Amino acid sequence: MCGLCGALGGESHWSTNIEDPEQAHFARRRARAYRVTLINRVLSPRRITIEDFQAASFVLATATGKREIVQDLGGVWLQAERMGGHELDPLDPAFLASLQ
Repeated sequence: MCGLCGALGGESHWSTNIEDPEQAHFARRRARAYRVTLINRVLSPRRITIEDFQAASFVLATATGKREIVQDLGGVWLQAERMGGHELDPLDPAFLASLQ
């Protein structure tokens, strides 16, 4: 997908719902930044990073420089598995130990 298509995508994922319409813009930005921080902690053992892209999508990158744009959090995990070449099992004891 090109960068423009990624930027035009909507915030339709269930995890992006903000209740207060007056604070929605600021709350959404803070929530996205927090999610990116947490996801980077989870992906770091696989040497994959995630960045927010225009508050509309995410960019995954490997240590070798490969980059992919994904629309929402559901796509992040699938693409991270493809880029890393390994399934991400959040209950794997070795994986959990690497987060500590």
